[in-house]
Amino acid sequence: MKTLATLLLASLLAAPVWAGAGHDHGDAPATANANAPQRLPDGSVFLPKPTQRQIGVRTLVAEQQQVPRAFTLAGKVVMDPNAGGRVQPTQPGRLEPGPRGFPTPGQAVRKGEVLAYVAPAAAPLERAGQAAQVAELRAARALAEKRLARLRELADTVPRKEIEAAESELASLGERASVMSAGLSLREALVAPVSGVIASATAVAGSVVDAREQVFEIVDPTRLRIEALAYDPALAADIASGALAVGKERVPLRFLGAARALREQALPLQFAAEGAALQALALGQPVQVVVQTRSQRSGVPVPSAALVRNASNQAIVWVKVAPERFAPRVLTTEPLDGANVVATAGLQPGERVVHQGASLVNQIR
Repeated sequence: MKTLATLLLASLLAAPVWAGAGHDHGDAPATANANAPQRLPDGSVFLPKPTQRQIGVRTLVAEQQQVPRAFTLAGKVVMDPNAGGRVQPTQPGRLEPGPRGFPTPGQAVRKGEVLAYVAPAAAPLERAGQAAQVAELRAARALAEKRLARLRELADTVPRKEIEAAESELASLGERASVMSAGLSLREALVAPVSGVIASATAVAGSVVDAREQVFEIVDPTRLRIEALAYDPALAADIASGALAVGKERVPLRFLGAARALREQALPLQFAAEGAALQALALGQPVQVVVQTRSQRSGVPVPSAALVRNASNQAIVWVKVAPERFAPRVLTTEPLDGANVVATAGLQPGERVVHQGASLVNQIR
């Protein structure tokens, strides 16, 4: 019996063991790792097709082209004087809300809309002097009325021109008295000079403002100007156009002209910009302006989204060298426009560059 039990145990240990549903043997993880995204010893990345579709990898073919030379200048967003304006009172006084109350920043307004009122804040002696002038004018008007009445009674013996002169004097005194009286309580209406949105507002009910003090600033968010600073005055004579990157969108800029006076040792350049993408910008916001010149050079345009950084902080792109293999290329680039750069070295025409999902490919280890 002991020998039979020993033989049965030995047969059970030698028989193959099958895994149940949901269980694997030890060699299964090795097979799964072989098909997983991974960084290869030569620095390239193995990326299976299902993973490429999952992370949204897209490529484009690099082409050699003649592109304009470009420079990156520091700039800022400024108001277009033809599409924006400032609201300032012409006299000191106390602010009062308009028909719809004080507008808030970001609120849309129409041209000619009353935004607020300014009640004149005259000194007590000045108001007393105006009241005294109104009283004198009213007294003079009363005397003119009596004089005109006597002349009309003597119309048969008094020349007609004296009666007409008295009538004219009476009308003049009445108008002067009414104007002076209204001036004591007349409010100045602050109206919107253009249609747009409120960029800034300092109005508070009851606050006292001085003449020419800015109360509201109105801009058209789809029509702005970009002011860039060029430290080489010769650059202004060779500018063809410009571009600005707003998020992932490229906004073309139209060169308007350059100033003839330096500001802090730099020459201000004015560009006009239009488009819905400008609504993401604010007045005074610093931006990077890519200025394109009339001279050209040869290079390979590459989307800025394709550029990533390697461990050495070098600018690289990922090139598809096989259906499931990507290799890094260290690039030397120059600016082209707000959304693209020019590769001057490191990239050959005809190579397929990853322009979407490059940052995810770069993270694979």
